Parts: sequence; C-alpha cells; structure tokens
Amino acid sequence: MSTSYTVALPAGLRLMTSNQRLHWRTRAKVTKAIRGAAMEAAFGIPELQRVHITAVLHPHDKRRRDPANWYPAVKAAVDGIVDAGVIEDDDATRLIGPDMRLGTVVRGTQLVLHIEEVAA
Repeated sequence: MSTSYTVALPAGLRLMTSNQRLHWRTRAKVTKAIRGAAMEAAFGIPELQRVHITAVLHPHDKRRRDPANWYPAVKAAVDGIVDAGVIEDDDATRLIGPDMRLGTVVRGTQLVLHIEEVAA
C-alpha cells in the first residue's frame, strides 16, 4: 500500500501558463508566490524517496482547456515541494510526472498536487 498526500494551493492564486508572454520580473514574482504557497502547503509531509505527482487544475469555469498549458505553474509548485524537503530533487530518479489533469470547477481557479509515494 502506498502513501499519498495532497498539496492544495490557495484558490485564486495567480498561475502561469505556457501561452502567456509575461515580463521577466512579473514571471519571477508569480513563480515565487506559487513556489512559496506550495512549500507552505507541503509543510508536515515527511521526506519521500520516490514519488508520482498528478497535478490537477481546477478552473473557474467549464470552458475547454488544455491542462498541460499550466506546466509553468506546476513546475514552480513542484520546486516548492522540493524546498519543503518532501523530495530531495525533482529529477527523474525521484519524481514520476507531473501528470496534468483537469479537475472540477473551483471559484478562483486552484492547482492541487496529489503526491503518491512509489517504490524506490
């Protein structure tokens, strides 16, 4: 039986997409906010050797979306999980994924990471 954890970023937190052309300073500010929110949300999760992460984007409405476009936000969140000490690094020896999924509608849009420990 594997152990799983959920890291839910606050609804309404500004997220980045691959389609945006943000100024570098704005991009850095948004990245820092996502990374910090993920690190805070991951507080208390023990260090894991190898994990599979499924990233679920909960949009604010029912329009069609390509969840993979939110990869820049997911990458920042995974870096926050590394900062929290959940995994030592996000390289291929420790991390499978992140796999992107589209979830149910949430007011304000929300990114949720499901972390499942897998055998090393």
